[in-house]
Amino acid sequence: MLKKIGLVLVVLLGLFVAIYFLFLQQRYPLHAVTHSFKIGDSIDSHNGIVVYNNGGMYSKSHGKHYKKDSSYYYGKKWQCVEYVKRYYYDYLNHKMPNGYGHAKDFFDKNLKHGELNKERNLLQFYNENSEAPKENDLLIFDGEFGHVAIITKVEENEIEIIQQNIYMTPREHYKLQFENGKYTIGERRKPLGWLRLR
Repeated sequence: MLKKIGLVLVVLLGLFVAIYFLFLQQRYPLHAVTHSFKIGDSIDSHNGIVVYNNGGMYSKSHGKHYKKDSSYYYGKKWQCVEYVKRYYYDYLNHKMPNGYGHAKDFFDKNLKHGELNKERNLLQFYNENSEAPKENDLLIFDGEFGHVAIITKVEENEIEIIQQNIYMTPREHYKLQFENGKYTIGERRKPLGWLRLR
């Protein structure tokens, strides 16, 4: 009887390991699963701008974050908006006229494709349209609060993004398609579009 139980446990363990490596490894990398990160720990960086761990509760923030020796408000620690504002200010020297609001508020649905988003002082492009995404573009998703990320790499059929406050997943890849003169990012989860420095 004990041998049968042991065999069943070995089979279940093998099944779990196979499922992890086939379906979950990219979303939950092994180093993230086995490391005990604390809130505020650095988990990645791009162009010297660090992504901090916000823990498992995406709606929780850990105080306000301002640039040292400045009144410029990055956002709530360690939300997605805080990362993109910090990246744009510290790396691209871009100060947004309006840095408030949820991530989804960064995209103005009343603007036409290619127009200036005056709230962010960035050009705005819709997904499934004529403008190709570029590195450093700010990618915006809709939803209850929405989500924002930075495009780090654009290849022929894929883009890579870096983000904060998607639990232990600072990097993700999205399919990029070009058909009938239009660029489309994503399949099941598609962003509203992207913002770009003029």
